[in-house]
Amino acid sequence: MENTTADFRSDTVTKPTKDMLDAMTKAPIGDDVLGDDPTVKRLESIASEMFGMESGLFCPSGTMTNQIAINVHCRPGEELICSPLSHIYNYEGGGVAFNSGVQIRTGGDNYGRIFPEDIKRLIQPEIDVHAAQSSLVVVENTSNKGGGTCLGVALLKDLAAIARSNGLNYHLDGARVFNAIVRDNESSEDYNFFDTISICLSKGLGAPVGSLLLGNKDFISQGKRVRKRFGGGMRQSGYLAAAGIYALENNINRLSLDHDLAQRIFIKLSQLDFIAEIKPVQSNIVLFRVKNSTSTIDLHNHLLLRNILIILMDKDWMRIVTHLDIKEKHIQDLFEGLSTFS
Repeated sequence: MENTTADFRSDTVTKPTKDMLDAMTKAPIGDDVLGDDPTVKRLESIASEMFGMESGLFCPSGTMTNQIAINVHCRPGEELICSPLSHIYNYEGGGVAFNSGVQIRTGGDNYGRIFPEDIKRLIQPEIDVHAAQSSLVVVENTSNKGGGTCLGVALLKDLAAIARSNGLNYHLDGARVFNAIVRDNESSEDYNFFDTISICLSKGLGAPVGSLLLGNKDFISQGKRVRKRFGGGMRQSGYLAAAGIYALENNINRLSLDHDLAQRIFIKLSQLDFIAEIKPVQSNIVLFRVKNSTSTIDLHNHLLLRNILIILMDKDWMRIVTHLDIKEKHIQDLFEGLSTFS
């Protein structure tokens, strides 16, 4: 049955396709906590090889993979550096502090980018016993709260050089890294200068559940212990891993279609008098705010009455996300809903 709801809230709302479901039901399985689920092992191997890393760890969510990475990289009382728009800072329930006893220093621009001069400025001097010791740099590519900004490999490598020269570890929150790879015509192997990488399978790639933490063998061995401590050990998770394998093998290149739809939405919003600002659209996320004379709640509810779902990011910013379940009819419904709002 055709889905009549135009659900632009997130690329996490996608449903598995018939082919993905077929792959899941046919997957050979075991007990992953005991280390004998062959499909999980295959997924971890495929993903780690794609990014030039030694090993991988399959987890229920990107929040968990990020939190495991931070827990292994840092000791309690230390400090990490990231953008003030970072997912780990805004959307992981205070997990950095709660799970690892780590605090955060932030810098960068309004689009989720952090620059070498920001890192240099934020690093705490080791000789100052009053300051928390800097131990980790975390970047998010693409930046969700930045409007889907792609940071680019050149900038990411510059940040790696600063981290290395100052003895800091370097983690990539790559929840939507494949959007950046496709948009900027990059290769996953271009990212092998990170110490650890988190990738999501349940966003633009369309899998129902799952993320992967990638790193060297020793790090992933430590991460497996932390995953168990966090309650993330799964048993016959090969069924979910099979969806991830299907996603990696079939749903990466098609992300350009989502980017094209986002550009169309950007153009439509640009033509509306009640729109105050739209962040530059580089991937599948459109962040915009309305003029002071317009209520975000009124616009949200106007669209909701027409079976069109979008997200209120905060009191100012609204978000539209394109994904593989968005069809042309949904785009037309959105355009009509926006055009009839006054």
